[in-house]
Amino acid sequence: MQFLRAEARRFAMTCVWSWQGWTAAWASEKTLRQWTLVNIASAALAFALDLTPAERALILALGLLVLAAELLNTAIETVVNHITGEIHPLAKKAKDCGSAGVALAALAGGVAWLVVLAG
Repeated sequence: MQFLRAEARRFAMTCVWSWQGWTAAWASEKTLRQWTLVNIASAALAFALDLTPAERALILALGLLVLAAELLNTAIETVVNHITGEIHPLAKKAKDCGSAGVALAALAGGVAWLVVLAG
């Protein structure tokens, strides 16, 4: 029973830390707020159109993936900025790769919409 209580507490703390990460990113990252608005519109459209459950799930999941990629990109940028304030080729590479990850996730969502709408 003590094991279950400890696991429940660990899970609760994980939720708290995740929420703190979201709110910190939300406060400082305009792109996270923009992608969130895009995802709200995308989700509304996914429910408004006559899509199959699988199509709707794909659209919603890829939208969440874009948000996850944006949060990971924010984490990378934050760590790089903390480690060095100077312009360094490796710092630029890390930031650019994080940005490319967001772009690819967004592209995947766009492709999914194109395929769903064309089908």
